[in-house]
Amino acid sequence: MQVIRSLDACPRPPEGSAVTLGFFDGVHLGHRLLIGEARRLAAEQGARSAVVTFDQHPAAVVRPESAPKLLTSLDHRLELLAATGVDHVLVLEFDEARSKESAEDFVEGVLVDCLRALAVVVGADFHFGHRRRGDVALLTEMGQARGFEVEGVQLVGSGSEGARPVSSTAIRSALAAGDLASANRMLGRPHEARGLVHPGDERGRELGFPTANVAVPDDVLLPADGIYAGWYERPDGSVHPAAISLGRRPTFYVDQAASLLEAHLLDFSGDLYGEEARVRFVSRLRGEERYESVEALVEQMAKDCVAARAALS
Repeated sequence: MQVIRSLDACPRPPEGSAVTLGFFDGVHLGHRLLIGEARRLAAEQGARSAVVTFDQHPAAVVRPESAPKLLTSLDHRLELLAATGVDHVLVLEFDEARSKESAEDFVEGVLVDCLRALAVVVGADFHFGHRRRGDVALLTEMGQARGFEVEGVQLVGSGSEGARPVSSTAIRSALAAGDLASANRMLGRPHEARGLVHPGDERGRELGFPTANVAVPDDVLLPADGIYAGWYERPDGSVHPAAISLGRRPTFYVDQAASLLEAHLLDFSGDLYGEEARVRFVSRLRGEERYESVEALVEQMAKDCVAARAALS
């Protein structure tokens, strides 16, 4: 997969391209449907397949006070996009100037000139351009004049009766509500958080359950506080089963400003400080609780490790 980070480096493929565009936060099942359709159309027409995305969420520029936390960082997003088999990913800087660009100028500069689009695939409710004026109807009108076809794809269902269609917003809502199973089902994989392992207060070590304290960037969304079973990947590629605690440790503290992500690797002994951790949340075991004694907490932690091992087996 070729990653293009500037319009100055446009591929302008002579055979043309089939393009899908969006922010693609999480690269969930709905996104993969769009990309798969773009790849199918590209193969039919002997063209290249391409994804157009942005370096940051448009809301971070247009309405920063209400911009959502992200399911994936840009690097993680690009890894997931590469796994789809798409040929090109064009990462556009989303800044003030881009936010004021008309939908027509975006189509001419990006889809027509840069990617020489023969086909454009988007969600049926997709909007783009200044004041979100661009939509499937405008794309279709411009496509008739500029030589590309447009396909508006309906959002896919999440697999649960009565559930909302798969979307990044629905996944964020599920994670915030502690409904990890629904979030993972819509993602098509376990939700993953990445960060560096920092020294902590060594409470876990003192209790017999040493943990890796993972500092996740503030703009990345974590699930609701609780205890989880999951997988912990180290930089060398080794993957370890883990009991994961996410919360404010109410047994010891009453005024923690933010939740702490701690992973206890089962059957592991070693130094993890300074490493990047990739923590995958597989199953929610229980909510966070306050215990009247350290002994009661230690007893529950042992049970959580047994439950985590069972959930991952």
